[in-house]
Amino acid sequence: MHRTSPRNCRTRRALPILLACLSALALLSSASIDAVAQAAAADTRYERVVPSPDGIGKRYMGREIAGVMGWEGAQWLERESRAREERPELLLRELALAPGMTVADIGAGSGYYTWQLAKQVGPGGRVYAVDVQPEMIRMLDSQMAKRGVRNVVSVLGSETTVKLPPASVDLAIMVDVYHELAYPAEVLDSIVGALKPGGRVVFVEYRAEDPAVAIKALHKMSEKQIRREATAHGLKWERSIKSLPIQHVVVFRKP
Repeated sequence: MHRTSPRNCRTRRALPILLACLSALALLSSASIDAVAQAAAADTRYERVVPSPDGIGKRYMGREIAGVMGWEGAQWLERESRAREERPELLLRELALAPGMTVADIGAGSGYYTWQLAKQVGPGGRVYAVDVQPEMIRMLDSQMAKRGVRNVVSVLGSETTVKLPPASVDLAIMVDVYHELAYPAEVLDSIVGALKPGGRVVFVEYRAEDPAVAIKALHKMSEKQIRREATAHGLKWERSIKSLPIQHVVVFRKP
């Protein structure tokens, strides 16, 4: 009788395991290559430049992205003069919000607009308050608790996504926020994904066209630039509102 040596048995048993491991490594390698390719494709949307004093050294569609105002500056968001300078009541009137709507306040900060939006949509509505800074989220939650606001859901987003449910939002608004997004293309894609069909995206930015608006250049945007960037993501321009003192409001709709 021919007797197989224990060594040969171990070799035969090891061979399928070795092949399985090699197959798994190939799949991992393929996934890694795909991830690298996707990251490279996304990065081609941006151009690296020498940073200006208020920028991050990164351009999107010809515009250098401004540096983010940190949570340490939250007091400026709540300044007493803001209501007089920006007339938020005019903006809220133009939004024509209705009870029961779902609104996303992107870059909500300390919640200056969040609680006002919450009043507009009423107890049957909801406001998602999205920010990327945990410190801002804590401030916002504290503000909502002090005001007794119960229809706000705070969301800690990331630099690339707002982390909202698909097709869940009637209107998304960004007040003096969009120009600071490190990944505007990715964030706007995620906002569009969160909008219901026919939902609106509202950009509120200090007017770059007006030299009398005493805001640093990178923290202002022209209407032309806003429209250029938004329409690249399939959004349809609906109207531009010019009734605010130092900002313009540009409204788009998801088809």
